[in-house]
Amino acid sequence: MRILVAVATRHGATREIAEQIAATATMTLEQTGVAAQAEVRDAEHVTSFAGYDAALLGSAVYLGHWLDSARRLAHEHQDELRCLPVWLFSSGPVGQQTRPGEDPVDVSDVLVATAAREHRLFGGRIERARLRFPERAVVTALRVEDGDNRDWPVIRAWARTIAGELAAVPAGEQRER
Repeated sequence: MRILVAVATRHGATREIAEQIAATATMTLEQTGVAAQAEVRDAEHVTSFAGYDAALLGSAVYLGHWLDSARRLAHEHQDELRCLPVWLFSSGPVGQQTRPGEDPVDVSDVLVATAAREHRLFGGRIERARLRFPERAVVTALRVEDGDNRDWPVIRAWARTIAGELAAVPAGEQRER
């Protein structure tokens, strides 16, 4: 089973989430006897989903929006994605725990375009040393402190759930829609 995890990130934190999802899903599938390969690629470099049995799209969230490359990928390849099981994830909220209804503004459009099964919102990471001046100004104005709010056990559990869903249906037959 081939899985593509396409990710849009500015400073690498969302890519680290994508890598953890790919590694955990691969390991979980292989433990159930399903040969698996999950590939993490930058959203801006993905030109096709041909040859993949499932896809995950993830993006960092800035000021409530997915990055352009992730939104563009979802919309430009929506016909391909609608033929695959698709999951979405976002990373970026920092500080307090996220609450229901805090999904990024554009996620509902991407959910519809891709017919994704689910969207998950994960906490993000802020390290001022990695930010550009305008980004530092925004986090300072919002009084956001440096910190890593990614919940790795929750991220791994979600990846195991996805792998379980994929293992339950033979490759090429995953799309229920």
